Amino acid sequence: MAGPTLMARTPFSGVLFPARATRAQEKCRDPRLLRFRIRAETMVTEKLGIKVERNPPESRLAELGVRQWPKYAFFMVAFSFCCKLGSFMRSLFCCAYRWGCSPSKFPWKYVAKETCYLLQGKVKVFPEGHGDEFVEIQAGDLVEFPEGMSCTWDVSVTVDKHYYFD
Repeated sequence: MAGPTLMARTPFSGVLFPARATRAQEKCRDPRLLRFRIRAETMVTEKLGIKVERNPPESRLAELGVRQWPKYAFFMVAFSFCCKLGSFMRSLFCCAYRWGCSPSKFPWKYVAKETCYLLQGKVKVFPEGHGDEFVEIQAGDLVEFPEGMSCTWDVSVTVDKHYYFD
């Protein structure tokens, strides 16, 4: 005879998943002792032109090569220089990097599409032209910012991120 099954709604996916009780729990029949299986799923949202993928699986990060994006200090100089040369030169110079920032607030303009993965931190991004509306990103998020977006970054918790400009 099959043991009792409990359907549990998880905050991670909004989908019901069955959780099977152990034999000891079946004998006891105390519902407080039943175990739950929780499966975190990736959720992709788009708000104010910013795409956020919460908790992407490691396979998705590997597909993008996120962990191999190195950290180079000369990036901003190279990026500024190559952007003046046009998109062809920009595509030759602009690659993948890693960046960090302590709590601060500053304006930013994306001259190319950026994909980033936050290793740590928390940021409120206020896109220009949307008043006080913002998108909050945090550790574990894979984020895509569109080319041409102007915004203000309000970093509340020190950020460390991998990023890639297309």
